[in-house]
Amino acid sequence: MAGVNKVILLGNLGADPEVKHLEGDKVVANLRLATTETYKDRSGNRVENTEWHDLELWDGQAKVAEQYLKKGSQIYVEGKIKSDTWQDDHGNNRKRMKIRVLSFTMLGSKSMGQDSPGSGQAQPSGNTENARGNQMAQEPSFENEEDGSDDLPF
Repeated sequence: MAGVNKVILLGNLGADPEVKHLEGDKVVANLRLATTETYKDRSGNRVENTEWHDLELWDGQAKVAEQYLKKGSQIYVEGKIKSDTWQDDHGNNRKRMKIRVLSFTMLGSKSMGQDSPGSGQAQPSGNTENARGNQMAQEPSFENEEDGSDDLPF
């Protein structure tokens, strides 16, 4: 039986993307995404619980992130969980979970400036991004070429 490794997140960036340009025109962007759940506790007090997610985007998506995303940007993300393992300077085994982004959609945000795309007006050029059309408030959407499947009904 095959397994499923799919993550869907909707949140805001906690910092500007960290982008590295590597050899061979490879580009990687690392993002910190906050998702906040709000609920009431037994006493009726409103409680907010924020989770932070480390996102990794490559090549065309990383270039789009570098150009259009900034701290406070709201994005919808689809991806998969990946783990990094390494040994630290003291020989201890370390492990970190991150989300390998397969597609994302930029959404409206109060903190987005006038130079940011609005209502789907700015469509970045390049052959690594595939626009999904007028989905999610008509904002541009970008999918990874290696996994263009979208099995969600919306």
